[in-house]
Amino acid sequence: MRLTSMSVPEVVREIISRNRSIFDCMKMDLINYTALAVKIQPDVERVLGNSVNLNTIVVAIKRYADSFEVKDEVEENSVLKNARLALTDGIIDIKFSVNNSQGIDPLTILDKFSKITSNYDFFRSADSFRFLTEDLDSIRRIFESLPNQDNIFSTGLAKIRISIPPSKNQSDVVSYVAEVLHDNGINLVNAFFSQDSIIIILNEKDASRAYDILHSDIIRTA
Repeated sequence: MRLTSMSVPEVVREIISRNRSIFDCMKMDLINYTALAVKIQPDVERVLGNSVNLNTIVVAIKRYADSFEVKDEVEENSVLKNARLALTDGIIDIKFSVNNSQGIDPLTILDKFSKITSNYDFFRSADSFRFLTEDLDSIRRIFESLPNQDNIFSTGLAKIRISIPPSKNQSDVVSYVAEVLHDNGINLVNAFFSQDSIIIILNEKDASRAYDILHSDIIRTA
């Protein structure tokens, strides 16, 4: 189980990494950072739950764009060197808003989760709660009192956790993984970041191939 509080750069990377058109334009250096910052500022503020200075977002975008410049170096020494991968199929993404929680205490939900499985991740943003876990009937029953249940569950997913050494620059890893998968026709559904790992969410049909691609990269540079 992992609790995550995201920073502005992490939110910016997440938004860009899962948007194929923005990602490709940034990779080709065809995007105006200020214009992009204006476009994604509402999404950044929604996730973080507070106002964010536009210049702060511009700086985060530029730093992420700069990380693409490691591509030539990557050919010699992959940023995934010494990373570890863990693939989990049959993942369900459970997201519900604070307003629709009907007074359910997240700590109570976490306690119920711990009695069923230890293989889950919990993310808290200003306006919502999110769980990534195995799609089990016992898990779904935890949320049976919530309204609009069909809208809180996203299924048919898989996750790959990428554990990286402390010496690795997380921005390099995120941009590299997103680029490698995009180049192989695999789009990310979502991505989440923590201090020592990255969780990428994919459609289950793409997960095995994505794992093989990333694992082969790790072996190549071992």
